[in-house]
Amino acid sequence: MTTPAPNDRPLPRRVLISGATGFIGGGLTERLAREGVEVLRLTRRVRTPQDVQWDPEGGTFDAHALDGVDAVVNLAGEKIDQRWSSDRKQQIRESRLRATTLLARAIADRADRPRVFVSGSAVGIYGDRGDEILDERSPLGDDFLARLAQEWEDAARPAAMAGVRVVHPRTGIVLGAHGGALARMLTPFRLGAGGPMGDGRQWMSWIALGDMVAALMFALRSDDLVGPANFTAPEPARNAELTAALGRAVHRPAVVPTPTFALKLLFGGEMVDATLLASQRALPRALLAAGFEFRHPRLEDALRHELNVKSQAAASGATP
Repeated sequence: MTTPAPNDRPLPRRVLISGATGFIGGGLTERLAREGVEVLRLTRRVRTPQDVQWDPEGGTFDAHALDGVDAVVNLAGEKIDQRWSSDRKQQIRESRLRATTLLARAIADRADRPRVFVSGSAVGIYGDRGDEILDERSPLGDDFLARLAQEWEDAARPAAMAGVRVVHPRTGIVLGAHGGALARMLTPFRLGAGGPMGDGRQWMSWIALGDMVAALMFALRSDDLVGPANFTAPEPARNAELTAALGRAVHRPAVVPTPTFALKLLFGGEMVDATLLASQRALPRALLAAGFEFRHPRLEDALRHELNVKSQAAASGATP
């Protein structure tokens, strides 16, 4: 009998998601619901029958919420794109580790475990690597974000040790016009004030939101995808290339660089060095080897698509 292709394999019937109302989680939740999948959302406040209450800081979670659940997707975590203080860095770290540890242990403790646990990570795990081409076998970095991502992946280990297939999406910059980095860039670019950050030579590993959601669904389906996987488009771009492409997409110039000192004055030196100026040239070799096909592998096409999605949603009054 012929084995079905990954995209033809059935989706899980019931999926539990943390971070379901966020930028990426919201897109995944909507797409799964359209496919007829029952989605349960982990939340601190229950508002709908699909909501499941939890308190990762307090370590409380009703394990009965996993009854009949085929897959768990863990996207919870505080945003990193703010000025870092010692307290802020601790919040960023604990929000990821506590949520992941709580879910992984609850999964491992069950006799009827979900088949797959998709638990977040990021390309920041490689650190600042200049022009080096990175894949899932590359050595890992040693700055704050790299160490955090390593701990984040390690926190899911109880589920893997219990025999559950665990996937770590090492996510790059997700391009979606209604959230994330692209949404914050749009206003200055439309005013003609956009441009490269620093010297613009740093590599940016990006992925269109539509492909990010599709890759998460692929991870739920495909038994061939296990462990870390770079969720990035096949063609990373330098910051100057990305900003020039965005300028063309909104029909505005994008030639005036934002000086490094101004970025550090606004966001703090450590955060800027680790995020805005760090260079990661990551390739999605694990995704491609498992059979995933990108719909928007090229930057200009991805930007046009995501901006068009927002325009269509605005015209119809819907949320993209």
